[in-house]
Amino acid sequence: MLKLKIIKGDATSPQAKGPKIIAHVCNDIGGWGKGFVVAVSRRWPEPERDFRKWHRERASNDFGLGATQLVQVKPYVWVANMVGQRGIRTGSGGPPVRYEAIDKCLFALAGHAARIGASVHMPRIGCGLAGGKWERIEPLIVTNLCDRDIPTTVYDF
Repeated sequence: MLKLKIIKGDATSPQAKGPKIIAHVCNDIGGWGKGFVVAVSRRWPEPERDFRKWHRERASNDFGLGATQLVQVKPYVWVANMVGQRGIRTGSGGPPVRYEAIDKCLFALAGHAARIGASVHMPRIGCGLAGGKWERIEPLIVTNLCDRDIPTTVYDF
């Protein structure tokens, strides 16, 4: 069981050796253009391109809440597009964050990380535009990643 590491820094520039996965939360309506994804797109075009295609072709794939898409951006770096928020606005159903979907995404992420021997790097997922509470998200990260011995770092910018 590993401890969750929280450091100051940029999650798009992971501080680790070996294979790395940069994880973030996306919405289920195909929107891309605010929050952490802006930093991702500044660095690599592939995650946005693949996310938009995944959403566009959703009738014939697994796109939806709880789904995770792994996109390779460099020889040893991947971005995990994790669909963990319903829409983009707070409404009568509360904020867009969906904790159950994030939990499912993190479980899948752990499988990907274990398969390729990668560490995981992320901002405080689900706590920005999605409106989630860190005290609900952190235990999901610990259970799905740290408790399964996946080295995991959260970056505060």
